[in-house]
Amino acid sequence: MAWQKDGGVSETRERVAGADVAVARRRGWRIAGVVALAALVAAGGYYYRSHGATPVAAPTPALAQVTVSLPLRRDVDTRLGFLGRFAAVDRVALRAQVGGTLTGIYFKDGAVVHRGDLLFTIDPRPYEIALAKAHAALASATARLDLANRELSRAEALKRSDYGTAENVDQRRYDARAAEAAIADSNARIDDARFDIAHCRITAPFTGRIGAHLVSIGSLIAGSRAATSPTTLLATIVSLDPIHLDFDMSEADYLAFARYRATGHGALGQPVAITLADHQFYRPGGVLDFVDNAIDPASGTMRARAVVPNPDLLLTPGEFARLRLQVAPPAPTLLVPDAAVLPDQDQHIVLTVAANGTVVPKPVVLGDLRGGLRVIRSGLLPTDRVVIGGLVYAAPGSKVATHPGTIAYQSVH
Repeated sequence: MAWQKDGGVSETRERVAGADVAVARRRGWRIAGVVALAALVAAGGYYYRSHGATPVAAPTPALAQVTVSLPLRRDVDTRLGFLGRFAAVDRVALRAQVGGTLTGIYFKDGAVVHRGDLLFTIDPRPYEIALAKAHAALASATARLDLANRELSRAEALKRSDYGTAENVDQRRYDARAAEAAIADSNARIDDARFDIAHCRITAPFTGRIGAHLVSIGSLIAGSRAATSPTTLLATIVSLDPIHLDFDMSEADYLAFARYRATGHGALGQPVAITLADHQFYRPGGVLDFVDNAIDPASGTMRARAVVPNPDLLLTPGEFARLRLQVAPPAPTLLVPDAAVLPDQDQHIVLTVAANGTVVPKPVVLGDLRGGLRVIRSGLLPTDRVVIGGLVYAAPGSKVATHPGTIAYQSVH
């Protein structure tokens, strides 16, 4: 038993010793692997240092392409722009001068009517009756005058033979004069009745466009010859050719116009260019027709007006339009495409390209459009290369590649 105990202890010690050997072997393999990896890294570094490496160059980005041109230089006059509204030269509210029943309407709503065209008729029978009465009164007055003249002649003959009295002569003379007055009154009543009958037919006072009829056949309308009396509005008619274009000048604009007029250039009758609401130029243009004699103290503006031919009846009263009025003689001016002008907060800029290819923005003061181009009043030099194409690629301060372009003036405008 003692031997077995000693032998078991010895066996246990042998197993523990073997486990320690195995752990030591695994540690040894790990250390060997780390050493081998370090040797490979060291060898790679030595090879890289010994043989060197060829660096790969990053590709250089291509410059953005833009189109540039020198601003167009041209002699143009200075014009001021205004917003105006067309108004009829003549406008009439059609109202009857006689009352009665409306018996006829002889136009189509919105049609163009001509001077003298029949528009409405009113029942004339009451006025025809009045005319007949006036004729009857005239006949009666004429008969009384004839009798009074005969009696006057007899009274005068009797007085000459001393068979009549002076009072009788005076009475017969008075009767004759009263008969003459009755004849005059009857003639006036005839004219009055004829006037009423004539105005039972309402005609167009001038050529123009008529609006919708505001009464229907069979309506009893009120008429009067006095403008202050209540009457029935039948329709409205406006003239179309020519037509007025009313607008207001600010005080500063009026001063510019007045200075130009003082030089003997700007005056009534000078032409104005007109642009309609669809941004199309109107041909023929108009001429300045009227400038008021005082500035309105409430608005600080001067009332003005142009008269515009309208042979094709394209223009309509109440329509808005823009007009340009010359206030300075032609002078050298720079022009660029309107698309080349960019808004920048409260100002406008034009992008230019410097000699080194850098995009440089320049604040400019704008004028009106001329020949399809934008007038540049200041801020740009004749030698500046203006970006007219590829604006989306021309960021201020960036480098760009340029190729030349041209700016064309459209003389039709």
